[in-house]
Amino acid sequence: QVQLVESGGGLVQAGGSLRLSCAASGRTFSRYVMGWFRQAPGKEREFVAAITRSGLTTYYADSVKGRFTISRDNAKNTVYLQMNNLKPEDTAVYYCAARSIGDNIVVTQAGYGTWGQGTQVTVSS
Repeated sequence: QVQLVESGGGLVQAGGSLRLSCAASGRTFSRYVMGWFRQAPGKEREFVAAITRSGLTTYYADSVKGRFTISRDNAKNTVYLQMNNLKPEDTAVYYCAARSIGDNIVVTQAGYGTWGQGTQVTVSS
């Protein structure tokens, strides 16, 4: 089973950018659909973006569409989340997740069986 480690979080001013990385262990990374979720204080964890195994298909939450880009490098066992034009409401702990079943986009937490530990993103106004 793959293990996931996120990095790249931090403090940024509104309008700034960050790139999150999620490094996966193991040799089967290309078999997983990957997703990013986030959880703000006092709120439920919510879907942010997902990408299919080959990277050909991506999907975004409406709140981040046009500002965030998910991508993956299967040779490096890594999935990325490029976040531009950040807003204070993007402040949250960001988690990457892996899904081993099928090759379709899934937006629910229950659809992912493996999670990273999370990385904090704080956007100041």
